[in-house]
Amino acid sequence: MKAVRARLEEELKALERELTVDLPREIKTAVAMGDLRENAEYHAALERQRYVGARIGQLRTRLSELGTMNLDRVPRDRVGLGSTIVMIDLAADAEITYELVIPELASPIGRGLQGRKQGDTVTIDVPAGRKRYEILEVVTIHDKSEE
Repeated sequence: MKAVRARLEEELKALERELTVDLPREIKTAVAMGDLRENAEYHAALERQRYVGARIGQLRTRLSELGTMNLDRVPRDRVGLGSTIVMIDLAADAEITYELVIPELASPIGRGLQGRKQGDTVTIDVPAGRKRYEILEVVTIHDKSEE
């Protein structure tokens, strides 16, 4: 969970720098080129500025939610936020380990594992087709905090 929080904070810091330092410089340079109606650099910088501002808002909200997250709502015996899952890809006969993080970073496989428990066999639709897994071990966020 700390690694996810650190990654989000790192992205937030980089975007804040882009919004306050880099983009104003790009806009100033584009304005100096003249006619703003047909200035692609100017319009691209403004569009990026809107996107970065929106993403900063999303990241701040998510970090706030993470700070106030009630871990009692995370299941203790099933796959949930922060769980590490060891499973077998039944088609490839290969062992895979997944760690479930915040929803923004979840893959279709991560979403398909939510609520499952050790011993379950699950079929998940992924862009490449269907995958079947057998869950060998589930270590929840509660198990990790006890270690």
